[in-house]
Amino acid sequence: MKRWIGAASVALLVLAAVPAQAADKVVLMLNWYVYGEHAPFYYGKAKGIYAAEGIDLEIQEGRGSAATTQAVAAKTADFGYVDVPTMMRAAIKGAPVVATGVLLQTSPMSAMGFVDKNIRKPEDIKGKTVAITPADSMTQIWPLFLKKTGLKESDFQTVAGDGQTKLNAVINGQADLLLGYVMDQSMKIKDATGKDVYPIKFADYGINMVSSGIIANADYVKANADLVRRFMSATTKAVEAAEKEPRAAAQSILDANPKGGKIDTLTQGFELTIPLYRTAETKAKRPFQVTDQNMTETVNLLVEYGGLDAKAKENPKAFYTNDYLPKSGS
Repeated sequence: MKRWIGAASVALLVLAAVPAQAADKVVLMLNWYVYGEHAPFYYGKAKGIYAAEGIDLEIQEGRGSAATTQAVAAKTADFGYVDVPTMMRAAIKGAPVVATGVLLQTSPMSAMGFVDKNIRKPEDIKGKTVAITPADSMTQIWPLFLKKTGLKESDFQTVAGDGQTKLNAVINGQADLLLGYVMDQSMKIKDATGKDVYPIKFADYGINMVSSGIIANADYVKANADLVRRFMSATTKAVEAAEKEPRAAAQSILDANPKGGKIDTLTQGFELTIPLYRTAETKAKRPFQVTDQNMTETVNLLVEYGGLDAKAKENPKAFYTNDYLPKSGS
């Protein structure tokens, strides 16, 4: 008995002398400066969800989906959170990037104005002034929205400018509406004015497109398959945890970045994001489980209206994979 105890003690001493395996350092670059949509990543880090998968996560703010896609293609960031259609435009031109999970499966694109202007449906846009940013993703899809709703360019006026100019035009009354995302520009306007905004959502008029998702360098994915699986597992769990605690998830943004916004609008922005995670086909599935049909429809719309090269229709599956996502219940 004494001999067994002694052997066990030696074994425990040997185990104690072996250092714990270091967590894998992973850089996730966002699509833009932090806002409510990004809450799950900060919440997952704060709650130890990434650490539990052996990942030391660093979250970096971005300067647009195109720039983040370039960083991932160049391997200066391990993963990116970007507008997937923007990634597709880069991939079709040769950028070695692929979506490893599509989170926003319903488009957040909308035409929005102050609630007190009572612009609630496409017909109400007639005679109004719409602020746009030329060549951005929403302006490229805008003609399809007009076609779907029976509006004509001559029904309204437009003013053009960059993202901030567009916001200022609505805030200062130079425009009645702007083209923006329901959980992004609407919250920036509310932060600046304290006034609520009403979005006329493109998705409500049959424009079914995916939006934001996780991307990685295709070679990085092949070389780090286990790490990609662990990252997507942690991110899936982070999204699920954040969905249950929206305000706590939003607070995690401010805990990491005290200048990241205001708790009420960060929370509201995230709550507006959650319904975009799933379609009717994926409502019973875990986050990121995009369908082939949704991706194919997105590619077809982008080829017709969004400037995507027609050869993209030959193989929509080249742009994404669900192979690294956790199975149900895991």
